[in-house]
Amino acid sequence: MSVLHWLFASEIHIGSKAILWREVIGNIFGLTSAVLGMRRKVITWPIGIVGNVLLFTVFLGAVFETPQHKDLYGQAGRQILFASLSIFGWYTWSRSRRSTGEHRAVVPRWTRTIEKAQIVPVTLAFFLLSYYVLKYLGSWGPMADAWIFTGSALATYGMARGYVEFWLVWLAVDAVGVPLLVKAGYYPSATLYLVYGAFVIWGFVAWVKIQRNESVVIEPSPAGVIA
Repeated sequence: MSVLHWLFASEIHIGSKAILWREVIGNIFGLTSAVLGMRRKVITWPIGIVGNVLLFTVFLGAVFETPQHKDLYGQAGRQILFASLSIFGWYTWSRSRRSTGEHRAVVPRWTRTIEKAQIVPVTLAFFLLSYYVLKYLGSWGPMADAWIFTGSALATYGMARGYVEFWLVWLAVDAVGVPLLVKAGYYPSATLYLVYGAFVIWGFVAWVKIQRNESVVIEPSPAGVIA
């Protein structure tokens, strides 16, 4: 049996429940990526992409014949979005590390007022668009799925930019994601969301401390563009 065939066919049976090994493995890659992200390691991003690919096939349950037989288009779509943003984060962190000549890939900082003024309306518009698209597609739990999709995109972008607040966004995503995934029967993913909740608090405290110790004042360029 090839590794690919094993990934798509193998299940764990707990009582009457069947859980795919690729859901478990995909979430392990996701958690590993989060741990490395807290430590600001560039390898965070490629490891995360592997998890995204595996979980994409998991959340299209009816398409890939998973035990749940439920299509969570928002959950599947965010894996594509994660992979795209991970390429951006990978490039950004790699460039930062090369330019500074140090092991750190990013210096955590709080968002500026002007950045908040730009991010909030874009996030709201993204959420509303996601909700109507997911509802049209027949996604299971479209309102919660839309927030998870939107919040995950916002948090991943924030991580790539080094915004300290991205940890708090993840906490809000977890608060919605756990009950949704439990109801849908995606138990490994729901469990991982709980683990993420505790980890996010730890990561937030760690980045706040790093921000206080390593933050630098970045002045706007003469053209008015924030570096």
